[in-house]
Amino acid sequence: MAERRAELLCPAGDMERLEMALHYGADAVYLAGKDFGLRAAAGNFDPEQMAAAHEMCRQAGAKMYVAVNAIPHEGQMRALPDFLRSCADAGADGFIIADLGVLALAKKYAPDVGVHISTQMGVMNSETASMLWDMGAKRAVLAREVSLDEAAEISAKAPRGLELEAFVHGAMCVSISGRCLLSDYMTGRGGNSGECAQPCRWKYALMEEKRPGQYFEITEDSGGSMILNSYDMCMIEHLGQLLDAGIYSLKIEGRMKSAYYAAVTANAYRHALDDALAGRGFDDVWLSECMKVSHRRYSTGFYYGYPGQYYPDAMYFSEAEVCAVVECCDAEGSAVLTQRNKFSVGDTVELLTRRGRPLRFTVGEMRSAEGEIIQSAPHPMQELHLRLPVQAERLSILRRVKSGAKS
Repeated sequence: MAERRAELLCPAGDMERLEMALHYGADAVYLAGKDFGLRAAAGNFDPEQMAAAHEMCRQAGAKMYVAVNAIPHEGQMRALPDFLRSCADAGADGFIIADLGVLALAKKYAPDVGVHISTQMGVMNSETASMLWDMGAKRAVLAREVSLDEAAEISAKAPRGLELEAFVHGAMCVSISGRCLLSDYMTGRGGNSGECAQPCRWKYALMEEKRPGQYFEITEDSGGSMILNSYDMCMIEHLGQLLDAGIYSLKIEGRMKSAYYAAVTANAYRHALDDALAGRGFDDVWLSECMKVSHRRYSTGFYYGYPGQYYPDAMYFSEAEVCAVVECCDAEGSAVLTQRNKFSVGDTVELLTRRGRPLRFTVGEMRSAEGEIIQSAPHPMQELHLRLPVQAERLSILRRVKSGAKS
């Protein structure tokens, strides 16, 4: 059997999330400029920031891919050549593209940057993959509706040099490959232009024509029904099967999510992927880690059949809350941290590092920046001094685990 190769691809909505993703093990990150991406509300990167991001990636030995996956209208196309050139100048290793016109301009104005076909284009068969290869694509991100067996068949039939990428974690869309018009129709915010209002997550009711203002639940109980709501995806237990199917790049969704999310998902999938590459069995602790970030109910997407819809609610939940981030720490564990959420002496917390399993302990003596002994850390971003049970690198995370969560 050929040696397994894989890339862990993580989201980077801004510099803080980029740094976390790289620190916790991303082989590559995807981000966007201020225009032409599908996450307009993320922090995103201007040309100077993108160049700084590329340098950070270079130092970490990671790749930087730029999402140019909006579907531009005619009037937007005039600005695209300069945008593509600026991304190339900033060091982009690849463009994630969902439109054939954008692909053509990328090949013309930034020919040295690889073209990755976005999941928005809906690559669901080997003929499409082969055609895109002939048009200059280096990689195809498979549509999320592709099953594991279909992915394996596409891999077997597609051109040998074409890399295949697939989502392994994060939010899913009710529409085929995310090509949705609901947001545009209902709010005027175009989902394919990066401004999706997520109406699929709203709670709907019926209103009868002759009874204006009277709303009727679309279900038999008082909880209502989220008729368009989808599960989140979590494939962390099945990475070996994805590798066997010929998937090279394993992609985590979430450029709009927190730096904590970027850290925890990168860390969990880094360890699980390394185990899969080495032929080791799956360690359940990494599934537990996925429960400790904000998420909706999980499924395995379409990989093993139709996932169905999740109707009861569209709520996010998490089994943990970040308390503080380590700024520095000496060999004895004496650390300086920056507070993120209130916590107190006597709380049971976990220390997350990139070295292995999280370590649970009880918060002992805590001091302020001025050296005063304090009983709690109530102020956002305040400096704290605390003894940790082990030496921890900068960007290690202290979090409070909610009652009933697994260690």
